[in-house]
Amino acid sequence: MHVTVIAPESAVFEGAADSLIAPAFDGEVGILPRHAPFMTLLGDGLLTVRHGETSHAFYVRGGFLQVVRDNVRVVAEHARAEE
Repeated sequence: MHVTVIAPESAVFEGAADSLIAPAFDGEVGILPRHAPFMTLLGDGLLTVRHGETSHAFYVRGGFLQVVRDNVRVVAEHARAEE
C-alpha cells in the first residue's frame, strides 16, 4: 500500500508500507494492505509506518486518516519525525 503523511508545513512521509499503526481519537487503529475504505479522526500519539525491516515513527496530533484503494492519507494538524 502507499502511505502519505502530510502536516501544514510539509509532506512528512511518502512511500510504500506493509502496515501502519495510528492513534485514532478513540484508540489505536492498524491498517494493512487491501484494507476496506476507512476514515477516522486522529488523536495524539505515535504513528508507525513499517515496510520490510524498516520502520518510520512520527508523533502526530489532530487531523484525520483516510484509506481508499490501498492508499493511506494521514493529514495531521501537527506531525514530526521521531528518532
